[in-house]
Amino acid sequence: MTRWRLGDDSGQAFPLYAVFIVMLLFVALAFFAVGKAGAVRSNAQGAADAAALGAAREARDNLTPGIDLAALSPEAWEDVLRGNMFGSGCDAASAFAAMNGATAECSQAGLRFTAAVVTNGTVGDSVVPGVSGRHGNAAATAEIIPRCQLKQQEGSDPGEPAEPKVPGPIEFKCDKGASVTFDPARPRPWSALGRSLFDIRLVD
Repeated sequence: MTRWRLGDDSGQAFPLYAVFIVMLLFVALAFFAVGKAGAVRSNAQGAADAAALGAAREARDNLTPGIDLAALSPEAWEDVLRGNMFGSGCDAASAFAAMNGATAECSQAGLRFTAAVVTNGTVGDSVVPGVSGRHGNAAATAEIIPRCQLKQQEGSDPGEPAEPKVPGPIEFKCDKGASVTFDPARPRPWSALGRSLFDIRLVD
């Protein structure tokens, strides 16, 4: 008569349980590493978006030093509305990236500002090959979009120079039927006027 030994069965099963537990731990650590890598990448993209938008906003809110808005001619206003009189904005990119735990390099091409960032934090140690210690990298581009045109003054001939006179309110016609007025006698700060005349958006 054959007798089963329970002790022998349990002894053989233990190594299988141990291997199974090790595999589960490895899979859990791998999922954790992938999740952390995704979080670092997301943080990098957020920092890049903020840096690019910050650079564009800084440029839009500051015209070239020395410009007197109350004394601008219609031709000069056209240059302003085309974005030809903005100051530099790239210095702000580093500050916005730093607030999001990253460093940034900024470049400008016309009215577009591109920020390439590297996160200060890393993924850390990982069981996934090639992931340990990696920083997050991302890039973003923001553009200043003109949205207004100088409104033609009634009774004036665009082909003839206007006679010198005391500057009056300057009117702009903008997208979606909106209008903006600038009164040289009671000038608004450019930072406020610029936000009415220009939009800023992220671009692909």
